[in-house]
Amino acid sequence: MDANRYLQNLSVPQGRVDTVIDSDAFNEVDDQFAIAYLLASGEKADVRAIYAAPFLNSSVSSPGEGMEASFQEIRRLLELTGRTDLESSLYRGSTQFLPDESTPVRSGAAADLVRRAGAHSAADPLYVVAIGAITNVASALLLDPSIAERIVVVWLGGHSFDSPDTREFNLRQDVAAARVVFNSAAPLVLTPCLGVASGFVLPVAEMRFYLQGRGPLCEFLLNRVCGAERGRLDREAVSRVIWDVTAAAWLLNDGGRFLRSELRPCPVPEYDGYYAFPPGRRLIRYVSAVNRDALATDLYRKITGGTCFE
Repeated sequence: MDANRYLQNLSVPQGRVDTVIDSDAFNEVDDQFAIAYLLASGEKADVRAIYAAPFLNSSVSSPGEGMEASFQEIRRLLELTGRTDLESSLYRGSTQFLPDESTPVRSGAAADLVRRAGAHSAADPLYVVAIGAITNVASALLLDPSIAERIVVVWLGGHSFDSPDTREFNLRQDVAAARVVFNSAAPLVLTPCLGVASGFVLPVAEMRFYLQGRGPLCEFLLNRVCGAERGRLDREAVSRVIWDVTAAAWLLNDGGRFLRSELRPCPVPEYDGYYAFPPGRRLIRYVSAVNRDALATDLYRKITGGTCFE
């Protein structure tokens, strides 16, 4: 890929683009919003496949169990969004994190990404919206490094470059995988968590106003949030950061309406929880700010089918 094409692929895509989603959907409540948002944004994102990503937290006993729970959560979302046509393109991902930076973890998700990317080119890349540990994407790059020129990776991970550290959940779950992606030739759009995506805050009262009574999908999303916050709702005002929507918003960011970004040299995620910034690194697109109100308005309009503004 020549330098001009590489830089073009770091810009917001024009028109409708083939997209795959890689998600640890059962880990929290924000993936569900991001997936529903992209599925409702067919004018720009032609979602071709969805991959379940591994995760490990207190609710599961292993990364594989986290992946399977995410697979089942995504299946529920496809039913609620009326997109059961995508069930045949829903793939289980890795059951473990990368053992090292040279060894891929084979899975249906990694194999499909290699195959699907092979049908694309630098001039017509496949957009990979990754909103979990980036194990599946790294494995695909290790299985076939040539796909780096055929994809654009949009990842929510790490913290802002001026944060004290980068011990963020998606990154620290699989540092080896993050290093594979950051050290690859793939164009990378990075949406950091603290300091950037953390600005996309939705008050629960606002979510109730726009989502309550708007159909099964909206009730499902609202119930996921209220269930996660049930210990606080009766005694304080509660807001929730819906992190992953900011990564989905990149594909829809015509004219910078939702996100501000700039080109920055790509850092190296280190195993000690910090970024290194060696000289001579390729440029990546770094999202630096979120227009909360504009993005929230578009999110609510899309997932309610516009009914919340009637």
